[in-house]
This record gives sequence, C-alpha cells and structure tokens, in this order.
Amino acid sequence: MKNQGQKKLNDNVVLFPHLEKRLLEKGLEKIQQKRFREAAELLEEAVQLDPENSDAYIGLVLAYYEWGSLQKAKEHASVMLQKGIGEYIEIIDLYLMILVQLHQYDEIVTTIEVLLEEKEVPKEKFENFTRMLEFSRRMANEKVTNEMEETAQEDTILEMDLFTYTSQQEQINVAAQLAERNIRPYIDQMKNYLQSDNGQLFFKTMLLNVLSEHEYDKKIMIKKLGKEKAVVPIELPAVYEQPEIASILQLLSTRMEHENPILFDQIKELINRHFFILYPFQFESFNINVWAAAYHFLAAEYMGIDSEEKQLSELYQVEEADTIEAHQFLIQLEEISFTDF
Repeated sequence: MKNQGQKKLNDNVVLFPHLEKRLLEKGLEKIQQKRFREAAELLEEAVQLDPENSDAYIGLVLAYYEWGSLQKAKEHASVMLQKGIGEYIEIIDLYLMILVQLHQYDEIVTTIEVLLEEKEVPKEKFENFTRMLEFSRRMANEKVTNEMEETAQEDTILEMDLFTYTSQQEQINVAAQLAERNIRPYIDQMKNYLQSDNGQLFFKTMLLNVLSEHEYDKKIMIKKLGKEKAVVPIELPAVYEQPEIASILQLLSTRMEHENPILFDQIKELINRHFFILYPFQFESFNINVWAAAYHFLAAEYMGIDSEEKQLSELYQVEEADTIEAHQFLIQLEEISFTDF
C-alpha cells in the first residue's frame, strides 16, 4: 500500500513526504546565510511541489531580489498577484519595491492608480501609496524627457569600432564612457564584439559588465576560448562574487592561509585574474579540490617554493593526473592574461 504522505512528481518519481517543507526550511536558511543562488534553487523546487505555499513564494522572490535577479523576482511576484497567493497588500508592497529597483515607474503609476480606483489601499497605507504615486509620476516624466534628449543627441554620437581598441587603458576608458552614456546606439557593436571569435577576453568582460550596470535584460551570446553561451547580463553575478571563487578560496584558506598568507594572497590574485578572463564561463572539467591543488602548485612555482603535484594531490585528496591537467589549463590562462592584461 502506498504511503499516503508521499507525492508523485510524475509517473516514475515518488517524492519523500513533506519534502516541500524541508526545501522551504533549507531555502530560508540559505537566505539567512546570504547564499541567494542556492536559496533560489531550493525554493524553486518547493514552489513546484506546493504552488500555493505563500511562504515559499515570498522566500523565492526575496532570494532573487537579493541575488540581483530583479526580473525573475518581478515575474514570481506577478504570479502571486495573479493567483491570489499570500496577503494581497503585502505582495503589492513587495512588487512595488522590485519595480522601484527596476526603475519601471510607468508600471508603478499604473499599479497604484488601479489600487486607488478600486479602493484596495488600506487607510494606514494610503498616504504612503499616494506619495509613491506622485514620485513615480515625476520620475516617469523625467525619464521620457531624458529619452527624448538622448534621441536628439544620437545623431551626434561618434562612430565607435570596438575592435580598434587594443590596449588595456584604451579599453578601460571606452568601458568607463559607455557606463556613463546611453548605450542603445552601441548595443549592436557590443554584441558583435562579444559574439566574435576575435577580441580580447578582458575587454569582453568589461563590456558585459557595462551591459549589466545598464540593467540590460535581453539574451546575448558571448564567445570565449572556443565556447559560447547565451546570458542575460542583468541576471549575472558580479565577476568577483561568483560562487566558484568563494568555494576554491574557502578550501585553500583551510589548508594554507595561516601557514603561508603570502602564498595565499598570490593565489587570490591568480584566481581573480583568471575568473575575470573567463567570465561568465566557469571551470567545468574538475571539482573544486582539483582546482585548489592546481592553484596551490602554480602559485608555489611562481614564488620558488618546492612542491610536487603528487604531494599536493594527496593534500587535496584528488588524482595526480587531474591536478596536472588542471595545472596545464591554468598555465594557458596565464599566457592569455599576459596578452590581455
């Protein structure tokens, strides 16, 4: 006889009883630990198993919000409003908070106007909502004015061939200028550079950062080291906030930070440089322990410290052959960084 507490995800997979509750608890725990990507993954599963659970949905919205994936947060908050999940005004507050971060003032105006028209605003929130409405109207009008001015200036924008900027200082200057300007006239050029088999990896990362800072929310293709990937810039983590960096450094810290802090600092510089070059790609071939062993060996080589790949492989509990292969890949990255940096 089948356990009455079990759920079936499909015809073949039987889930453990109360799995959605455990996923919710773990997801909220990850939010407390500021591990928002992991929280979002757990809470996505919880919502799939229990689509009416308002706590799981609110946790999911907050996880995406704190992770910086504002569009995802907005989508889930919108679903809650459409399906009537959770306390309506509480979710409206959350939804408006996300819209403010997205600078979508027109939508804020529309949302609050509908609430006021339908008399859905509680008395204690009336003043707050009317202030937000006036502020959003003003910001929406300013946005329209700015867009008209930018459109009028587009005819005077200088032509820019990104492939002509080959020195790092030139690329930094161009990226800084783009970060401060309306980038719409340059989107196609930036896409072409990112999708090209040519172009420097350092500059590609900088251009991707510019798109992220401008909250560009459409998919673009990026090619690096023979690989290609579709990404949405606004949803990407910051370069130095990638979970893989933290995992490798945490492992290395337990092995060597106190014994040899200088070597540990050298490794951190190597990791930051390599991940800047690879961004938004990550290491795929081996697990964290292998990369930690390979970085330990490479940094030791640079500092003239005697070490053996076999010895370090044993220290990090990995196969020596894997350490050697990962070490060779890091050397290739170093060769690229000498031309890119």
